[in-house]
Amino acid sequence: MAHAAGGYNLTFRRLSLRPGAAIIALVTALGAVPALAEAPPDSFISRSSPAGNYLAARLATAERDTPAAASYYRALVRTFPRSGEILERAFLAVLAEGEIDEAVDYAQRIVRIDPEHSLARLVLGVKAIKGKQYVTARSNLRRSGQGAIAELNSTLLSAWSQFGSGNPRAGVAAIDELQGPEWYAGFKDFHAGLLLDASGARKEAGPRLEAALKIDSRTLRVVDAYGRWASRSGNKKLAIETYEAFDRQVPNDPLVEQQLAQLRAGKTLAPLITTPAAGAAEVLYGLGAALGRQGGEDLALIYLQLGHWLDPSHPLIEITLADLYESLKRHNEAIALYRSVPSDSPFKVNAEVQLGLNLDAAGDFAGARQTLEGVVAKNPKDQRALMALGDVLRSNEKYADAAEVYTKAIDQLQAPTGSNWMLYYFRGTAYERTKQWAKSEADLKKALELRPDQPHVLNYLGYSWIDQGVHLDEGMEMIRKAVSLRPDDGYFIDSLGWAYYRVGRYEDSVRELERAVELKPNETVINDHLGDAYWKVGRKLEARFKWNHARDLKPDAAELQEIELKLAVGLEEAERRKSDKPEIQKTEVDPSAATQKAEAPKTPPETAPAKPDGGG
Repeated sequence: MAHAAGGYNLTFRRLSLRPGAAIIALVTALGAVPALAEAPPDSFISRSSPAGNYLAARLATAERDTPAAASYYRALVRTFPRSGEILERAFLAVLAEGEIDEAVDYAQRIVRIDPEHSLARLVLGVKAIKGKQYVTARSNLRRSGQGAIAELNSTLLSAWSQFGSGNPRAGVAAIDELQGPEWYAGFKDFHAGLLLDASGARKEAGPRLEAALKIDSRTLRVVDAYGRWASRSGNKKLAIETYEAFDRQVPNDPLVEQQLAQLRAGKTLAPLITTPAAGAAEVLYGLGAALGRQGGEDLALIYLQLGHWLDPSHPLIEITLADLYESLKRHNEAIALYRSVPSDSPFKVNAEVQLGLNLDAAGDFAGARQTLEGVVAKNPKDQRALMALGDVLRSNEKYADAAEVYTKAIDQLQAPTGSNWMLYYFRGTAYERTKQWAKSEADLKKALELRPDQPHVLNYLGYSWIDQGVHLDEGMEMIRKAVSLRPDDGYFIDSLGWAYYRVGRYEDSVRELERAVELKPNETVINDHLGDAYWKVGRKLEARFKWNHARDLKPDAAELQEIELKLAVGLEEAERRKSDKPEIQKTEVDPSAATQKAEAPKTPPETAPAKPDGGG
């Protein structure tokens, strides 16, 4: 369920064996490790000392660079095959990397040292389910840890192994006997219903699936399971109503659209789960998706990798894994997974949109643009694809092209609502950057009409007015309101401080810009602004210090030119020369920077189709 990860407190049992004292001493003395960008070549690792490999592996783990961590730990296992900690760390790294066959080998070695190692037992239990060794699976799962997550996971997986043993009612009974937190209820009803449905007990399955749906009607897998059940129970009207209710809450989900089309064509939908392996994968997917939403990314990654290994055909695991990689800023892994989504998947368009966004995040603007333009060409009315293309163009300073794309999206709106504010806001910023202020102002006002208290719009429009010397009181009030809504946002506070500067209130400017620098100490523009404000109030030594710091933060060429000029001749002379040579004058602070840096939303959160979530 969407709330299920709350209160999770699972800590896998660690091996007590420690690496040799010689390794610890060498690591302590080591002064540097190789830079980590991808898995290092074997030739490099073989030339490195054990201490170097150990320190590099720990650093890679801390940075969630699992390919590199796995490579270094493999080398250390070869050097120290009896070190329990090295063995365990290698196991965790290859498991997170999705090398499950290799992880199984490590798990078998670990339980010979520590028979109660919970995660190793879980992996061996999952392996046994895949191999249809259901008694062995339950034997391992009983020892797969304690705690809310581990106990729920173990019970649900064991229940599916009972289904494999031909005794699904024993599985349902075990689920019902499980006691735990309140959020267990949705998972219990969902999997009990799936088990009963898969075993042919359709009448009993319905109430359990309906109970899960009542607990969380926004969970796609629960909705799909109940809709499928209803379609096979002689009640296609109920099935259609189930999907339509979800569509009202989460519009335009591609799977829901597909299911509704089939039902309206008179077709019956197959059960969601039919095999023990698929049921076990569903358990791991549901828990992994919930954990990923609640900040438990490391365990979520392991569960999702195990689920994918169990059932590679699961329609959502790859997409959820890719989304998790994206949130961890591991864009290359996300790209590979989005590309692997089958062409006949209802989520293919969503995957291609995310592929484009991740290509851009990985520095491949040309590839991102080509991908997203291809999606838009095939789906010209897809608002999410249009927004994604516009955002990529805008973030790469193709403002005129971005405005054209946003216009295509806006022209499709029959009656704009509050959820459409971002389209007008981003088109307005694009117009402003192409010096079409009348169009920009109209769009910003429209965005504010649709969402009156939206801090980004208040900040952008208010600052733009002050920068132009118009509507000064109203503009200042807008910026103050934006700051009150986002009091810890250094970019918004910078806008307020710079607005005070522009109207000559230099003491107020210093006060606000000092606050902004405390929140964002490594932002070039904010330090540069504070230097200017210090100069205006006579604190010239501090002004030069801030300009020097801004210069050291590697600003772009235009900013660097202006900062160096101020350092050389002072603020007044620099301003005089700027007025004489307008071609070197830098653009004043872009109020949209607050959006781009603080949030950088890829799509309007209110209008984008929800990403698939965990069932139960």
